[in-house]
Amino acid sequence: MKFVVTIFCAGLISAVSCQLRCLGGPHHKSTPSSETNFQECFLYAESSCCHANFTQKLSDSPLIEMNNYYYNRCGNLSKRCEDYMKRIECFYQCSPLASHWIHPNISEAIQHVPVCQSFCDKWFDACHSDLICAYNWISDWTFDETGNHCKNDCIPFNKMYANGTDLCQNAWGISFIASSSPCRCLDFTETDTKVIKYILKGDNSEESGEEEACKPRLQKPEDKKAADPEEHE
Repeated sequence: MKFVVTIFCAGLISAVSCQLRCLGGPHHKSTPSSETNFQECFLYAESSCCHANFTQKLSDSPLIEMNNYYYNRCGNLSKRCEDYMKRIECFYQCSPLASHWIHPNISEAIQHVPVCQSFCDKWFDACHSDLICAYNWISDWTFDETGNHCKNDCIPFNKMYANGTDLCQNAWGISFIASSSPCRCLDFTETDTKVIKYILKGDNSEESGEEEACKPRLQKPEDKKAADPEEHE
């Protein structure tokens, strides 16, 4: 999970320290750096915690296997569902922002990353008819040298999870939490670097400032063009 050093630091306000490091997983870099030849995860190419070869395999569709973890134990995912899975994988493996939520006892894990409720709901909607056999994708499998295997029957996502909140807060164990705030959450787009300072401060005393910072995320494309005409010339 990552971005280029100078651009990433410039995107953060000075009140927030620029933590230029990556998670401690076996496929993570020690520090983020620029990558070329990305096939997926383009959002993080300028300052990335993953190598280009990771994205090359992730670009396959249908997505079958990554690092001996199989996504098709209940059949291939639909393209819409697969796209959301890839956005999550890109964040975990490539984004330097992920290290802000590193697990205190497990260097390769994250915990309680605030994910925008809108993302959770759209993810659930995209995958609702796809089949899954594990409620917790980290632990609810039988693992051996040939990868992960179902312990339970395959059922649709909308039978396994009650809603988007349930999906976000349980599919990856304690990695994510759903957030109703439009600003104090990640949606795995370029706007994440614009709102990260509000997430990390955890201070609700400057709501007007938060609202102002969220305008790029909340504005419709035509509104943003009107507000920033020079960006669209």
